[in-house]
Amino acid sequence: MDTMDADVIVVGAGLAGLAATAELADAGWKVLLLDQEPEASLGGQAFWSFGGLMFVNSPEQRRMGIKDSRDLALQDWLGSAGFDRLDDEDKWARQWAEAYVDFAAGEKRPWLHAQGVRFFPVVGWAERGGYNADGHGNSVPRFHITWGTGPGLVAPFERRVREAVAKGLVEFRFRHRVDELTVTGGVVDGVAGKVLEPSDVERGVSSSRVEVGDFSLTAQAVIVTSGGIGGNHDLVRAQWPKRMGEPPKRMISGVPAHVDGRMLAITENAGGRYVNRDRMWHYTEGIQNWDPIWPMHGIRILPGPSSLWFDATGKRLPVPLFPGFDTLGTLEYIMTTGYDYTWFVLTQKIIEKEFALSGQEQNPDLTGKDIKGVLGRARGGATAPVQAFMDKGADFIVRGNLPDLVRGMNDLTGDNLINLDDLERQIVARDRELTNTFTKDLQITALRGARNYRGDKLIRVASPHRILDPKAGPLIAVRLNILTRKSLGGLQTDLDSRVLRADGTPLPGVYAAGEVAGFGGGGIHGYRSLEGTFVGGCLFTGRTAGRAAAKATS
Repeated sequence: MDTMDADVIVVGAGLAGLAATAELADAGWKVLLLDQEPEASLGGQAFWSFGGLMFVNSPEQRRMGIKDSRDLALQDWLGSAGFDRLDDEDKWARQWAEAYVDFAAGEKRPWLHAQGVRFFPVVGWAERGGYNADGHGNSVPRFHITWGTGPGLVAPFERRVREAVAKGLVEFRFRHRVDELTVTGGVVDGVAGKVLEPSDVERGVSSSRVEVGDFSLTAQAVIVTSGGIGGNHDLVRAQWPKRMGEPPKRMISGVPAHVDGRMLAITENAGGRYVNRDRMWHYTEGIQNWDPIWPMHGIRILPGPSSLWFDATGKRLPVPLFPGFDTLGTLEYIMTTGYDYTWFVLTQKIIEKEFALSGQEQNPDLTGKDIKGVLGRARGGATAPVQAFMDKGADFIVRGNLPDLVRGMNDLTGDNLINLDDLERQIVARDRELTNTFTKDLQITALRGARNYRGDKLIRVASPHRILDPKAGPLIAVRLNILTRKSLGGLQTDLDSRVLRADGTPLPGVYAAGEVAGFGGGGIHGYRSLEGTFVGGCLFTGRTAGRAAAKATS
């Protein structure tokens, strides 16, 4: 073994890779951590994230009056996942799902807390569902925002890895693009690829692909933590599920271009099994970033439940496809309309209370741990990032009356699909429902119910009001684009994160963690995510892979 370059090679320096490397270093093993991007992108997609984490029965939940349990969370997970390939592609994913819920209800929070991670006290309510109790969605608020958002979550793992670098246990190899897992006698024993030219581009910016050399490295084990496919629109379209019709002609990107999915095929070529490739998680509330960092850079609106949602033709979306209730159900509906965009119609009063933007750079108060700035959210007025989109965003239209708003909507798309009289009829009908406490409009029932939760009433859900009330204006329309984000399928792994072959046996020498492994088992989420489970899944699987490889490495 002395002739090998390292004990373990980790491919991908995102959050899963950092977590795996930290665990290996703690066990005393020598690790080479490779990434095709420059050092500025250490931490990968997680750095850009909101840092949302699903906990079950947390202190934050209990303080907000939320009663949660492991059994309720598992009911929600399984109702959302809809596992229907249990004898094959979902065999291990189902087991990972139960293990993750146990983790979220158990040591996940104290493990992170012990490393200095802290959490915003108001728990968010993502993916509210709107179906039966055993169907999709979170029955209670579970979305915990990391204090410091994505950078605050990456920091302790980066610190652990850099300390290991200082001790000589870990070596970074940036600008190393893996093109092959090398196999000897049926065992994966290393990687080979190209060295890319040095790059000083900032984090997230597309880097050069000019090759300046070759490399070949050997180790007792390889852990693949290379992320998903969201930056590769060609691959997204190629794997688009038939159940959702034709893929969108136009999409924007929620991840940098280097999230290209290359290692999925590379690991498959070495004998690993890629499953559930038709399952993916893209957002329907994407807006073009007015100040883009990567190609086709989009931002997701994290909406409260009050905005009226219309398809491209001006028809209100059906129940329960309200903002924040069912991401995949909404996407499936949109793809039946023949168009790949929709509209929010709302008021100034709603946008001030209900619009949050995903991503650490869109939340400088939470990212910068600015208590005064966070408290300012409750005082009224749109946040500075939201206001910047209102002023500069290509998808935002702000007008003083409905005729002008409709004119702006039609001018923006050039499709001339919105009929003023029809749109006004639907909005007036909704507004009439607010004349008393009774209603047959389930969206109004839902937003009133949301305000029974004091977290929503405090900072997340506007008081019910008429959309056409001049005192609530001006009126706002937002064109919503489909935003690529996560692949839910991936390399099939057992509960030790070992990559499996087509016959169900482990492919010797190779592990996988994070999005490339479908966040566990090749698809821990099944068809739908509960949110707060992506960066958490990277941590859980990265930790598992690191510990399992450390135990197996002699």
